Amino acid sequence: MHERITTTEAKAKEIKNFIDQVVNKAKEAHGNAERKVSLLRQLNQDLPAMAAKKILGEFVERFEVRKSGYVRVVKLEPRKTDGARMAIIEFV
Repeated sequence: MHERITTTEAKAKEIKNFIDQVVNKAKEAHGNAERKVSLLRQLNQDLPAMAAKKILGEFVERFEVRKSGYVRVVKLEPRKTDGARMAIIEFV
């Protein structure tokens, strides 16, 4: 919803693949109403309803000309408590 989160580097890399797949599916379903409804139901199982609507609406229009690379991962300093490598993942 905020289009940017701070998390560990490993989680950010995993999320990146998931987001690319979801946005590609949303772009494919953009013209077809049946696919759009099916994808919306599928997304509502994994994501909040507001996030699913945002992906199917705003992000499809924003990334219409892009083929991939919808998010970027920016590495940060390690976390002080346990030394885990941190990163910011954000939409381009």
